[in-house]
Amino acid sequence: MKHLFIINPAAGSRDRTKEYSVIIHDICTARDLDYRIEVSAAPGECARIAREAAQTGEEVRIYACGGDGTLNEVASGAAGCPNASVTVLSSGSGNDFVKLFNEPKAFFDLERLMDVEEAQFDLIRCNDDIALNICSVGLDARIGTDVASYKRIPLLQGFRAYAASTVVNVIRGIAEHYVVEVNGETIDGEHTFVCVCNGRFYGGGFNPVPEADPADGLLDVLLVKKVSRLQVPAIIGKYKNGRYRELSDLVRHLRTRELTVRCDRETPINLDGELRMAQVVKFSLAEEKLRFFYPRGLTWRLKEPTGVL
Repeated sequence: MKHLFIINPAAGSRDRTKEYSVIIHDICTARDLDYRIEVSAAPGECARIAREAAQTGEEVRIYACGGDGTLNEVASGAAGCPNASVTVLSSGSGNDFVKLFNEPKAFFDLERLMDVEEAQFDLIRCNDDIALNICSVGLDARIGTDVASYKRIPLLQGFRAYAASTVVNVIRGIAEHYVVEVNGETIDGEHTFVCVCNGRFYGGGFNPVPEADPADGLLDVLLVKKVSRLQVPAIIGKYKNGRYRELSDLVRHLRTRELTVRCDRETPINLDGELRMAQVVKFSLAEEKLRFFYPRGLTWRLKEPTGVL
């Protein structure tokens, strides 16, 4: 078994490369593990390093040392390789994906990641990209992908950064015309945004579909109709806490394997916090799966799987 640590120095509020390197060396040496440390030098590097390691065919555990963006890259690089399993040693600003688990702080402790269990998680295919957690189109995507720039401002961390991004993007405009094709139905109209969930948390703690299960073979989709600026604060509060059922006149929940969103122009797409642009957005359950390992004793399932369509 090989252990590959991919450090993203751009993750979080500071570069933790030296700190992580010391911790990794001490723990792996004490356990006599076959390990290697790689440091990302540019966007896309984490995915490349993970892909090259996974494609050797050797059994390897890959540790994404960073936040959700780092995990997304590493997961997309290792996706579909049965010899590679992935986890995250958290150091990002949001660390949202691991909030799926009952003890997310365990992912900050490398010692805990030495004694593990494993699950096979679904992935989202979004056009030519892979996502592990949550994707969105529209206002939500503009807000989510702008959050990183606000987090660099003193005192604007976590939800405050999201709130600042929300105010600015609401002023810019709320709804757009989309044609959504899902489960044999065509929904043509003005939408505020479309959210596609595999995981449960994003945006610094938003939990739009609390029952989302990353191993049930389905995507949970929320279609949010056009709303007014005055409605936005109330809707965001309920949306953040997974109370979409209380907004049945504005929010529709669907479960599906695939959907297509056709926009009138190129539109921002949130891909696990990363920005993409497209006019036609095709989401589907990816053929690839991801082996994900986590500290022994943790749990992530809320209920038994409900099956597939």
